Amino acid sequence: MPIHQPQQRSAAPTTGAGEPLGVQQAEAALVEHYPRLVRLAYVVLPPSLGRHRRVLAAHGTVQRALPGARTAPDRMRVPAQSRRSSEAAQEAQGPANAPYAWMRLRVLRTALAHERRPRWWPARLPAPAALRPTLPVVWGLRLFPRAGGVDELALDRALSTVPGAVRAAFALQLLEGLSESSVRALLSEAGEADPAGAVRRAARLGRPDRAGAQVLLQSGEFDPCAVQTRPSDLLRRRHRVRAVALAAALCVVAGTLAVAAERGVRGVADEGPAAGVTVPALDPAALLRTAAEQWADTSRIDFTAWSVRGDRRSDGELLGRALRAWSGPPAGVRVSTTPGTADVPPAQPPRLLFAGEVDGAAVVLFHDGGVRVVRYAEPLSGGGGAALDFARTDDADVTTGAAVVVSRTGEKARFLLAPWISETTTRDLLAPNTPSRPLEVGPDGVTAPVERPAAGGACDSWPVLQLRSSERIVENHAFLVTDLGDLAPAHLTYTPKPGRGAPARQPREATGTEALLAWARTACSLRALSGSGVRAVNNWAFAEQRLPEGEASAEWLCTRADTWRGPGRVLVQFLRPAASPTAPAAVVADRNDTALCSRFGQHILAGTHWKSASGRWYVLAAGSRAVDRIEATGQVRGAAGGPTLAVRAPRDASVQLTARLREGGTLAAVR
Repeated sequence: MPIHQPQQRSAAPTTGAGEPLGVQQAEAALVEHYPRLVRLAYVVLPPSLGRHRRVLAAHGTVQRALPGARTAPDRMRVPAQSRRSSEAAQEAQGPANAPYAWMRLRVLRTALAHERRPRWWPARLPAPAALRPTLPVVWGLRLFPRAGGVDELALDRALSTVPGAVRAAFALQLLEGLSESSVRALLSEAGEADPAGAVRRAARLGRPDRAGAQVLLQSGEFDPCAVQTRPSDLLRRRHRVRAVALAAALCVVAGTLAVAAERGVRGVADEGPAAGVTVPALDPAALLRTAAEQWADTSRIDFTAWSVRGDRRSDGELLGRALRAWSGPPAGVRVSTTPGTADVPPAQPPRLLFAGEVDGAAVVLFHDGGVRVVRYAEPLSGGGGAALDFARTDDADVTTGAAVVVSRTGEKARFLLAPWISETTTRDLLAPNTPSRPLEVGPDGVTAPVERPAAGGACDSWPVLQLRSSERIVENHAFLVTDLGDLAPAHLTYTPKPGRGAPARQPREATGTEALLAWARTACSLRALSGSGVRAVNNWAFAEQRLPEGEASAEWLCTRADTWRGPGRVLVQFLRPAASPTAPAAVVADRNDTALCSRFGQHILAGTHWKSASGRWYVLAAGSRAVDRIEATGQVRGAAGGPTLAVRAPRDASVQLTARLREGGTLAAVR
């Protein structure tokens, strides 16, 4: 559904540097470049507005940028910075001119103001500009840009984590084609205090494929002029109309009771706090509850978008017991926390996610201010005390916020799925050629029991959930999660082998054939991560090596586990040729609390001893794509150009491996 744009007129001629502009020239520039300006405003505006409000705010920002008909011409001069930006844009894209540069500056100022707060402004409230009524206004419909793929979603997520000035610098470079100096000048003119810092931070966005990021910014995901529509919550809208009528009647009563209320408050203050007063954070009536369809109308797809479910969500007594146990667990309540998770009481009323009966227990799930998920369970009958479990879930997204363990009984578990999950299946990572199997999901979002990965003994299967998110938020997006003993299952991804001359690969969903074959040989290594608060695990195939003596090729994988609290753990695994597709890989290095194999540690070198079919022993080494030379020193010496090395060596030879990077610098082997 295209958003209505102003009726087009012929564009005004370019105004010379320093000459005053006319209102008609500014209007012509706005009409000619309206979609371009609205896209720029949409990217700069804070994603916390939600997609519907951000679409309307982007159009309102551009339309309000047009000066009034009586604006004095001397107030419409193009500043020197804007002239330089305009010239840079003209070189890059052609259509920019002085009126357009002036309009772009006004759009930037207004969009950036949405995140600016005066010092005296309360931090809990949106910035004053965000509270201003905007036109156009749409009643009864929700508007949102066309859904993109996982790459567009990842870029939008990355943009939501940086300030507006950084988003502006990113958009001005990739959408407007401005140089860094022009962007700094334009941000300074727009009132930013640290334009140079914004440009530096923007340079890190979209790396290493900036050209790909530019294409993503120009996609429908970031086009607020071509949107889809959906009705708003009809029942809630009807209730609001009734509430307005009721509020009007209550205003009369409130005025009559104002004096009596003031006297009552004074009396309570004189007598001190009354016994039995409920703390708001522990009051079941104060629990936050998300509307059923909010997940489809927000750019923040995480636990805050979960609607409340379960047949006991209105049971005040159960919710009260759960909140009191959270505030101060009585004797007999088992408390568990994932590493780095605080078990303190809530400071504000938490969000209720679920309250219902599962596997003979009453279960309540809370989400506490974007940081924790808390699970309370009490048996419905028989002995046994209640249980209280805490887990970190900050910065969850479509995949890491897609499920929560709601019940574990024996060797099986049930999951509560996010409302945006449209398809649920299970598969075994150790059976990569076996299709996934459908999994039954109840109307309240609770799955049928799922086999858990074995904690000990033989590792002959590794069950995972294969979930697919709704096309209403992202198209054709299937992904894997696995139970590692925490409340939130871990998201599994795969980064394929580097291509010749191609840009560095990015992690992708582990649902393809190549990814499943790699996970079939490394799944059992996930046992070492159980109960450690893992958020996501990525298998990065960083090198492929032709083995000596004419044998087949081997692969080198870096398996990186990222925790919710930040630190990561790395296992470097060597996949020698094997007759079985599930033959376990050999772990050749294990490192805790490291940035290796992440976007902050993109270079790696590893080595191992290997025995050929003839019985000869070799030292093998491999590095990531930036490695162009490897040297071995110590009891064995050798060197090879490129990212791999093979040198004859005794079985127990002590060898030190170093690599030279293509862009300069050296790298030591990980152990």
